[in-house]
Amino acid sequence: MGGQELKKAKKHICVGLLAHVDAGKTTLSEGMLYLCGSIRRLGRVDKRDTFLDTYGQERERGITIFSKQALLETGDTEITLLDTPGHVDFSAEMERTLQVMDGAVLVISGSDGVQAHTLTLWRLLKHYQIPVFLFVNKMDQPDTDKAAIMANLREQLSEYCVDFSEKEAASSKEKFYENIAVCEEDALNEFLETEEIGKRTIQRLTGERKIFPCFFGSALKLFGVEELLRGLDVYTHEKEYPQEFGARVFKISRDEQGNRLTHMKIMGGSLKAKETLTGVCRIGAENGKWEEKVNQIRIYSGEKFQTAAEVSAGGICAVTGLTKTRAGDGLGFCKEPVYPELSPVLCYGIVLPEGCDAAAMLPKLRQIEEEEPQLHIVWDGNNREIKAQVMGQVQIEVYRKLIQERFGVCVDFGEGNIVYKETIADTVEGVGHFEPLRHYAEVHLLMEPGEPGSGICTGTDCSEDELDLNWQRLILSHIEEKEHVGVLMGAPITDMKITLKAGRAHQKHTEGGDFRQAVYRALRQGLMQAKSVLLEPYYEYKLEVPERSVGRAMNDLDKMQSSFTLEQDDQGMSILRGTGPMVLLQGYQAEVASYTRGQGRLYCSMKGYYPCHNTEEVLEAADYDPLRDVDNPAGSVFCAHGAGFLVEWDQVPEYMHLESCLKSRREAPNKAGELWEDGITGDRYLEDVEGAGGSAGNGGMYARGRKEDKISKAAHIGQEEIDEILSRTFHANKKGNRAETKAGWKRSRERTGDFSLPPQTRVYKAAPRREEYLLVDGYNVIFAWEELKDLAEKSLDGARGKLLDLLCNYQAVRGCSLIAVFDAYRLAGHPTEVLDYHNIHVVYTKEAETADQYIEKFAHENSQKYDVTVATSDGLEQIIIIGEGCKLISSRELKEEMERSARKTLQDFKNSHPEEKNSFERALPPQAKEEMEQFRQMATSDPKKHI
Repeated sequence: MGGQELKKAKKHICVGLLAHVDAGKTTLSEGMLYLCGSIRRLGRVDKRDTFLDTYGQERERGITIFSKQALLETGDTEITLLDTPGHVDFSAEMERTLQVMDGAVLVISGSDGVQAHTLTLWRLLKHYQIPVFLFVNKMDQPDTDKAAIMANLREQLSEYCVDFSEKEAASSKEKFYENIAVCEEDALNEFLETEEIGKRTIQRLTGERKIFPCFFGSALKLFGVEELLRGLDVYTHEKEYPQEFGARVFKISRDEQGNRLTHMKIMGGSLKAKETLTGVCRIGAENGKWEEKVNQIRIYSGEKFQTAAEVSAGGICAVTGLTKTRAGDGLGFCKEPVYPELSPVLCYGIVLPEGCDAAAMLPKLRQIEEEEPQLHIVWDGNNREIKAQVMGQVQIEVYRKLIQERFGVCVDFGEGNIVYKETIADTVEGVGHFEPLRHYAEVHLLMEPGEPGSGICTGTDCSEDELDLNWQRLILSHIEEKEHVGVLMGAPITDMKITLKAGRAHQKHTEGGDFRQAVYRALRQGLMQAKSVLLEPYYEYKLEVPERSVGRAMNDLDKMQSSFTLEQDDQGMSILRGTGPMVLLQGYQAEVASYTRGQGRLYCSMKGYYPCHNTEEVLEAADYDPLRDVDNPAGSVFCAHGAGFLVEWDQVPEYMHLESCLKSRREAPNKAGELWEDGITGDRYLEDVEGAGGSAGNGGMYARGRKEDKISKAAHIGQEEIDEILSRTFHANKKGNRAETKAGWKRSRERTGDFSLPPQTRVYKAAPRREEYLLVDGYNVIFAWEELKDLAEKSLDGARGKLLDLLCNYQAVRGCSLIAVFDAYRLAGHPTEVLDYHNIHVVYTKEAETADQYIEKFAHENSQKYDVTVATSDGLEQIIIIGEGCKLISSRELKEEMERSARKTLQDFKNSHPEEKNSFERALPPQAKEEMEQFRQMATSDPKKHI
C-alpha cells in the first residue's frame, strides 16, 4: 500500500511468574521489566522499592502477598506479566491467577533445588494445563552445579525438561535437538530428516506441555534474563479466541478510594466501557442471575493504570461497577465457574476487642472475603463467634494488620483447629419435600461417592416433561450456592456426585424459595441415611535422613500413621516417601533436625483429603448431634387439612409424592442392601414406598394408600412456625426480600410453636485440673546460671547438688511433680536411672539417649494427660516442646521464678510471724519503764538541755 509495508501486529500473551519463597521471583520480574524498558531503574527487595510489590506489608516483609500485573514488550511479543505470591500461606491467591495464564515461568533457586512447594506448583500447572518455562536462579552462588540441577529437575518434575542454554553453544546444538526429539515421534522424524527441529515445532511442543524449556542465570546480576525473554518471544504462540464474548474473573480487589475492582481476562470477543454484563450469582440473586453495567475499564501496570474504551480477547483488565462477581466466575460463554484445588486446612476463631459488635464486624470481614474467598468467613452460632480458614501464621499476621488498617479494629485469632470434611461411602437417595400452605416443592437427589479430590459434582437426569428446565437449573444452583455440612460433626461435604433424578412443582403455588428448602432437606435426608466417612488433610512428604537414623525415622512414621517407601541415596542418605495425616506430620521437621543433628530434611506438600486416622476421637471431641442442628433440618414439611406438619427424615419415604429413583436398582441387591443400616435394606425400603402409594395429584394431597392415622404420629407445625417459614421462603429470591446464603454462613433463628425435637441446650462442664509436671534440663540450667557455671568448673557434682537443693526448695513452694534430667548417654551400658532426691525426681538417661531426647519423649507421650512445663534454653528443643503443646520457660526465667518464689515465701512468713518490737522494755519492771519513758520525753522536748 503506497510502497509501504504493513507493520506486523505483535502477538500478545499472559505469562505468570511462580516460585517457592526466596527463589528470587520478584528480582527476576524487576530484571525483565528493566531489560524491556518498562522501568528505568532496578528495584531491590531489600531496599523495598520493587515495582510490583506496592503494598506496605509486602515491602516490609520482603514477600509478595497479592498478585500484580505489568506490561512489557520483547521482540515481536507483548507480555502481560503476572507476578504471584511465592509464600505457601498465599497459595490461594497464586492459584486464582493460574486461571488466566497462557504460559508460566517457574523460578527455582539453584542453591535450594526443587522444594516441596515447587512440587505443589508443578501439580497445579499440570492441572490447569499451562505451558511452563523454567528459570534456575542464583547460579552465581557457589556450590551450584548445572548438571546436577538438570538431573534433579528431570527426576522431580519431568524427564522432558530441556536445557535451552545448550542451543547457544555450537558444540551442544546436536545434543539440544536430540533432547527435544525424544519427546515426540514427529519431532524425532523431523530431526532425522533435517538434523534440527524448527521453531514452529518447538512452539507446538512447548504449548502442548511435551517439553519444558530450562534457562539458567542470576536475576540479581541480569545474567540469563535476556535469554529467557528471547525464549518467551520465540517459543510461545498466541491463542486463538472466538468472536463471542467471554471472560474469566480471577480476582476481586479495592483501590485506595474503596472502589470495588473485578479483575478478568477477556476469553473471547471484546469488552467495552458502559457495556452491560450478565452472570449467574452463586450466592443468591433473583433466579440466580444478575445484570450490571461496566463503569470503567482499567489496564494496570504496577500500582498505576490507564483507562481503556475497549479490551480485546486475550487482554487482562480491571473493571468498576460490578458488585456480584466472585473470583472464579465465568461471564459470557464461560458459564462454568472454576473452583480452586488448594484450600486452607486450619480454622481459627476471630477474637474481637471488647465493645466491638460481631454483627457490625461481620459485613466488613465479608469485604475481605470477596478478595480472599478461601477465608470462608462464617458465623458459628453455637460458640457465638466469627470463624475464618487460613493457610498459616504469616497469613494471620497479614490479615490482622489489614483489618486494622482498613477498619480500625484490632482483632486477634484464637487457637487453630484442623478443617475436617465429610463424604459418603455408599449410594443413597435424598428426598426433600416442602409444602406449607400455598407452597409446594419436592426434590429427589441421587447421592453417590466421588473420586478423592473431585469435590461436589452436580448433574441432572430428570425429564423436562416431569420438571421444567428452569426449575432443574434452579435446583442445581441451590446445591452449589452454599457449603453444605455433613452429619458426623457438621463438617463440609466433599467428593460426592449429586444428581437430580426427580422433582415436582405446583403450577400456582411453587416459588423459588420452596425449592431451596426442598433441596437443603433432600441433601440432609440423604446424608442421614448414608454411611458417612470423616476426612482429614494428608501430606505427601519426602524425608531425607542419614543411614544411621533411618530406623528412628521409620518408627516415627509408623507411629504417625504414615505410609512410606524407602530409597537409598549414593551419598549416605536414605530417602523415605509417602503420605500421612497433616495433624501428625506438622512440626516433625524440628524433631528430624534434632535426632539427625541438622542433617535431615523433611519436604511436605498437600496431598488432599483422605479418611481420618482417629475418627472416634475427633467425633467425641466435636460432640455434634445432627438432629439438634436446627439450621440444617433433615425432615420435610407436608400439608394436610390446611395445616403443615413436620415429618422426620426416616419417615419421609412414607409420605413423599414421587416414586423412589432407586427402584431401578432392585436388580442390584449388593448395592441396594448396603444403603440402610439397622437391618433395613434397600429392597425393604422400596417395598415400604410401594406400600405407601404413588404420586399425588396436586399440592396438599397425600399419596395413594396412605393411612390417615399417620398424620397424628407427626408433630404438627404451629401457626407461628408456619408464618416464620413463609417469611423466609415467600418471594425469597426477589430483591429486597432475599436472604443472602453464603457458604458456611448460618443464621441463628428464634422459633416459637411446637417442636418435634427437644430444645437445643448444652451443658458445659469445667475441665478437670490436670496434674502439673516440671521437667528441668539439668546441665543446660547449670551452664546457663553464672554461679552454678563457676561452681561446675571446680566441681560438677557440687553444682549438680546445689541445683537439686534449689529445686527441692522450689518444689515445696510450687507443689508440682518436678523431674531433673541429666545426661548419662556416654556411659557404656548405662540404663535409664530414676532416683528420688528428697521431694523431687532425678533422671540419668540411658546410653545413647540425651536429656533432650528424654524430655521430648516424655512431652510427646504425656502432653495430653498432664500439664507439662519444660525448663531449658536449648532453642531447637524449645521449638519441639512448643510443637507438642507443652509450656516452656527458659533457664533465666526459671531462675527469676525461683527467686521470686523465695522472696514471696519469706514475706509470707514475716507476715504470719510479726517481729516483737521493744522486747528489752517488755522485760523491765514497771518502775524502770516509767523512768525510761520520762527520760525519753525530756530528751525529745529539748535534746541540747540534757546532753
